Amino acid sequence: MDFTPTEGQQDLEQLTRTIVEKLTSNERQRELDALPARFDEPLWRALAEAGVLASTLPENVGGNDLGVLEQTTVLRELGRQLAAVPYLPSIVLGAATLARYGNDDQREFARRAGTGADILTAALAEEANYEPSRPVTRADLTDGHWSLTGTKITVPVADRAARILVPAATDAGVAVFLVDPTADGVTVAAHDVVDHTPEFIVELGGVAGDLIGSVEQGAEILDFLLARAAVGLTASQLGTLERSLELVGDYARERIQFDRPIGSFQAVAQRLADAYIDVKGVRLALTQAAWLLSEDLPADQEANTAKFWAADAGHRVAHTVIHVHGGVGLDRDHPVHRYFLAAKHNEFALGSATDQLRRLGASLAATPA
Repeated sequence: MDFTPTEGQQDLEQLTRTIVEKLTSNERQRELDALPARFDEPLWRALAEAGVLASTLPENVGGNDLGVLEQTTVLRELGRQLAAVPYLPSIVLGAATLARYGNDDQREFARRAGTGADILTAALAEEANYEPSRPVTRADLTDGHWSLTGTKITVPVADRAARILVPAATDAGVAVFLVDPTADGVTVAAHDVVDHTPEFIVELGGVAGDLIGSVEQGAEILDFLLARAAVGLTASQLGTLERSLELVGDYARERIQFDRPIGSFQAVAQRLADAYIDVKGVRLALTQAAWLLSEDLPADQEANTAKFWAADAGHRVAHTVIHVHGGVGLDRDHPVHRYFLAAKHNEFALGSATDQLRRLGASLAATPA
């Protein structure tokens, strides 16, 4: 495997960073905090107009055919500035899945998502079931029409989504459906999460579902979604942790106590060194999983490993940042508290570190020696 970034990846990274840093500031974050749901529409529009959204989609939906490695590059830059835009659910999950498995009508939603005209999302979590690969939500076929019943939690931007990708159990196995959140039988309610990102509870009461691909492809499509969700969350977490480490490093050099920078004290220096190693671990695990996905190679175990690092190392780094900042870290006028909240969100989304180890252990146990 070759982990060297391509020229295209570097250009996309610089373009995304330029746009995000120009439109995102501590003052802008305060404005977003005051909104009922944190969504940065001007930034989303700017990313669409610059071609960032479409660039990482396949050519069959108007994209530039860049792949998972480029998507993680974008997510890392968005994570660095805590950008309040739904690139992960709309582009990496929704549009990419429809481009690969959808019919012509479904791929039109992917094309529109690439232009920013529509937003897509995926409902992967359920309160009654902590294993996303085995959904409790039911899909029943009656007279040639699918009907979905169940409850999904922490669904990103469901209030703005044109369509929601919904995994559900059928008599023949798991399948993935496209659901209109404004249709009869769908209830969307705000879900209060730790960093106030716009996530929702979606209740499906016999709502019509449009099957993506076939039931026989359902497990493959869900694996496609879950692997990319784990890698995408890890990429966002990496950007958040990298920027957090920069902020706490600057603070440790500038904060004077007992006539010395606090970074010169051994205990502080050791915690910062451990945080640096943790961030390196997240980066390596992410790059390995993303590279395998980009090559269409099996990557379920690597994706679980990456998400484990995002959760476990993310927990340690986030707490180090707050502890070294002291009281400043809890001051809502200071930006560092948002990085702590974002890191905690990424830690628990789609399962904590323990959940990832359980999935990884089950996968290893099922693999012949």
